[in-house]
Amino acid sequence: MTNTLPKPASVHPLEPFIDRLLSADALLPDSETNVLEVVGILKSYGVVLDAYSKNLIYIADHQFLVLFPFFKYFNGEVSFGKLLKHWWHDRINFEYAEYCMKAMLWHGGGKMDEFLDSQAFLDLCRQATTAKTKANPLVRSINAVFPDFLTEQVRQLAYYSALGQFWRVMSDLFIDLSDAYDAGTVKTIPEVVAFIKAGLVAAASNPITYNVEINGQTYDLLPKSAGLTFLMDVAVPYVEAVFFRGAPFLGTVSYNAQADQIPAEQSRFQYGALYADPIPVGGAGIPPTLLMQDMRHFLPDYLTEFYLAHGRGLDDVRVKICQSFQKSMFCVTSASLQGLLPHAADTTDPQEQVNNRTFLAAWMDRLITSRLDVVQL
Repeated sequence: MTNTLPKPASVHPLEPFIDRLLSADALLPDSETNVLEVVGILKSYGVVLDAYSKNLIYIADHQFLVLFPFFKYFNGEVSFGKLLKHWWHDRINFEYAEYCMKAMLWHGGGKMDEFLDSQAFLDLCRQATTAKTKANPLVRSINAVFPDFLTEQVRQLAYYSALGQFWRVMSDLFIDLSDAYDAGTVKTIPEVVAFIKAGLVAAASNPITYNVEINGQTYDLLPKSAGLTFLMDVAVPYVEAVFFRGAPFLGTVSYNAQADQIPAEQSRFQYGALYADPIPVGGAGIPPTLLMQDMRHFLPDYLTEFYLAHGRGLDDVRVKICQSFQKSMFCVTSASLQGLLPHAADTTDPQEQVNNRTFLAAWMDRLITSRLDVVQL
């Protein structure tokens, strides 16, 4: 007989979801339709993330302290044809990748955020910026007047690189998931979550590093000695910044402090992917619209057919994509929380069971106002 502590008398309002996560289930119900939507949209997302990742890393490596990077979205391949395509907006919207990067930079969190404020980073940054601006008296004079100007630019470039490295792993993981689904080895939502969790765990200790080459010399900015890793120092802050907190969208709420429509504390922000209302997607000024537009170009045939057969067909496809994407993000969240449990989910130690439930309850507190109830339908 298993020796377990009784559940506390005060039951969490999302207690059933805690039970599901501890039993290797998911926040999203299991159904053939949900599996089709989640895997299909993650296949498209994986293709888009491949492009986002390559561009973020290109900017970090090759646009270092280029203050007016007019061609940063061209990955070093500038042509008149690409320029016309860019102006026509028949392209990947890399602006969304930068939106996510800036959300991470602003919200911070993890050892990377701490390192970027450390003296060790400031010393490395000073060496690189001095070498880069050696022949640029204008920029050097600007930095003399505003001493944190270049440092803040380099901090941002570090996030370009880190997010690019994170998305490189996630892109490959989502494409592999699609291949497993096509091969018939992944058939249920719990299997989807288990597949994603395994990928996150496998990459957990991957080092996150960043260096730039200036005049033939390499300068470390995120050295390996900083001990930054994929899961705790990039993936977790990413989930915090993009899944949970996000940023209020211009035109949807008032930025006037007297209106009191935006929380005074960043920790209370709830503008992330798990809270977003899919209906405004497609509206001007809503950053996720760019992502939905990008994913629209790479939908697998079976997902396009599914959308065509329901509701308004492809007339509201961006809304449908957003709904599917939100379902997929609850799966990724499930995998992340299961991977971050302080103890094994099936532990028989009573205190470890309590610790696991306490850990999940803290995250469930934040999901009470999310769209978790909507995706159950």
